[in-house]
Amino acid sequence: MRSPSQAAFPYRLRHRALVAIGLGGRIAKNLEHLAWDTGDGIVRLEPKGLPEGAVRASLALAWPRPATQEKHTSDVLPVQFARLMSGHYEAKIALKDGVDLYGTGECAGPLHRNGRVTVCWNTDAPGYSATSPSLYQSHPWVLGMRADGSAFGVLADTTWRCEIDLREGIAFRADGPPFAVYVIEGAAPQDVVRKLAMLTGFMPMPPKWALGYHQCRFSYAPAGRVMEVAQEFREREIPCDVIWMDIDYMDGYRIFTFDPEGFPDPGALSDALHELGFHGVWMIDPGIKVLDGWALHEEAANHVTVMPSGLPAHGKVWPGTCTFPDFTRAETRRWWAGLYRTMIDAGVDGVWNDMNEPAVFDRKSKSLSPFAQHEGDGDLSAGPHAQYHNVYGMLMARATRKGVLDAAPEARPFVLTRASYIGGQRDAAMWTGDNRATEDDLKWSISMALNLGLSGQPFVGPDIGGFLEDGTADLFARWMGVGTLLPFARGHTDKKSIDKEPWAFDEETEAACKAAIERRYRLLPYLYTLFREAASSGLPVVRPLFFADPTDRALRREDRAFLLGRDVIVTPEVEGIDTDPPPRPKGIWRPVLVIDEDNTAPLPALDLRGGAILPIGPIMQHTAERPFDALTLVVGLDESGHARGVLYEDDGDGFAYREGRFRITRFDAKATRGTVEVTATVVDGWFTPKWHKVRVIVLDEDGEAVGDETGPLPMRVDIGG
Repeated sequence: MRSPSQAAFPYRLRHRALVAIGLGGRIAKNLEHLAWDTGDGIVRLEPKGLPEGAVRASLALAWPRPATQEKHTSDVLPVQFARLMSGHYEAKIALKDGVDLYGTGECAGPLHRNGRVTVCWNTDAPGYSATSPSLYQSHPWVLGMRADGSAFGVLADTTWRCEIDLREGIAFRADGPPFAVYVIEGAAPQDVVRKLAMLTGFMPMPPKWALGYHQCRFSYAPAGRVMEVAQEFREREIPCDVIWMDIDYMDGYRIFTFDPEGFPDPGALSDALHELGFHGVWMIDPGIKVLDGWALHEEAANHVTVMPSGLPAHGKVWPGTCTFPDFTRAETRRWWAGLYRTMIDAGVDGVWNDMNEPAVFDRKSKSLSPFAQHEGDGDLSAGPHAQYHNVYGMLMARATRKGVLDAAPEARPFVLTRASYIGGQRDAAMWTGDNRATEDDLKWSISMALNLGLSGQPFVGPDIGGFLEDGTADLFARWMGVGTLLPFARGHTDKKSIDKEPWAFDEETEAACKAAIERRYRLLPYLYTLFREAASSGLPVVRPLFFADPTDRALRREDRAFLLGRDVIVTPEVEGIDTDPPPRPKGIWRPVLVIDEDNTAPLPALDLRGGAILPIGPIMQHTAERPFDALTLVVGLDESGHARGVLYEDDGDGFAYREGRFRITRFDAKATRGTVEVTATVVDGWFTPKWHKVRVIVLDEDGEAVGDETGPLPMRVDIGG
């Protein structure tokens, strides 16, 4: 058994006071501060005159940002540092009127965050609401939009419990030691989000199959039931790429085991899924059951989080009393990574890290004691759980990703995590936790995905249909229409809820769900291109409507309609009744159909930007069924008769794209005397696409096709006139 850390811990835990102080925490001392220009338009501010090492860089940063030169503080957003009477440290920013605030990571409620208080403290929050102060992830980050369309962002570099108070300006108040603040300025919000990715890291390019539709529930068991669901998708010809295994595949809920009765041969199950074109994602929680004689429990003894007494920190979770790995130790992360080899050898394709706040059932706080000790190592200092709680899930996901990659080095890892921290996009996708089957939760699934994208996490989505409660067929159909247009598209439900496969309600609902999923698969060429953009630039896949025109203040509070990339507006039927249409950005936006959907189906309306070319593909049952060999280009001309689009292609898996085995193709269209000429130019890469001919559809201002030709490029399309 490891001995507890002997490192000094001078910062008292004050989290109960933190929630209560609000704006009433009187200032004991204002602190002078220094500003350092770190390059790329990012400035680091920190309190002045602190002891060496008092301000530590958090795990938010992708790499250290060395200060290149001292910057005069009058040149940056005015940040006031203070030590409050409560003992907390505060960084506060006064704002002029007319500033709109966004971000703060995972938070239910509206997109617009002015007047809200969010507490960064990862919390198991089933059935959360718009007033829940803390959810599963922590992002101490705020994006601000000025009246003129320029933008700024502020990141509080602390892993401790931190209150983000947006009632009067911006205030970060945190437990623990003083913290630095990073300020990013940009001419537009896109610039700020790009720079945030430069600071906190980029999402890795996922395997193409992860962009397909995913089906899950708590739980598909035994193995025969898994195959029934998979075969049902194929028989009904509803596209799907992934079936998920929740904890009932385990032997007594013990991680890294398989139930000998329900899942006696996981390798054979994986092979059968693969034959049908499915991938399998399997859950792993952090809790290790305390069970004398169980090899993993014995092996974990030197890797677990301990109390100040030196005894393991315990908590009850699904298998009973558990210990929890200390992921602050590099040795423990390597050990944890090595555990995945047997799973990957059994054909497991991806890993789902759940319950990793970490959640426990037998403590009022619903997590480990804040006084539990993490040993750290050469990279991370020793400290209490209060210091590392918010990054526990992110460190677990990092170790998981390494394990999956080490075991299958030729494949792109796919990891989904429930708990995370800003910067966690470097290792895992995320979902928005245990939502409910309500209209509010459907609405929040949009605003949550948007704010997470503005906080650096592009690969995110909700449990489509709601995890808790049953909901109605109408709600489910409309949610499927929305959810299949968000970056991560997975249907999921609780044990106590009804089945929620696309066919679970009635024929009308099944038809609507099938149309929604087919629409996603037709949009895969565009979606895959957007994921490449997110992985290389940090721009989110789904974006607030104000990204189309940051100067248009009428768009600032719109969180029903949203942008899919730059070129498509998505307008869902959130309430299920006729409502006033959302505001529309200036310019030409044409209705566009990407499948022959029935306009009476409750699918979100899609509108194509004037000046854009939308690449779409064929309907497929799964992403590996065929390449994008039947490419369609939907052309929406701008006022001058021009349009442009981009398509990114690669192998869909593996890492050859890093060596140039990819292709970026630019398509250009120009209208001249009743025809539209469409050309293709290879911009980068040496990947050879499978398409040789394309179908080109030119839309008029009402979204009607006025030209439709198929052939090789360049091509002239007759549009009459």
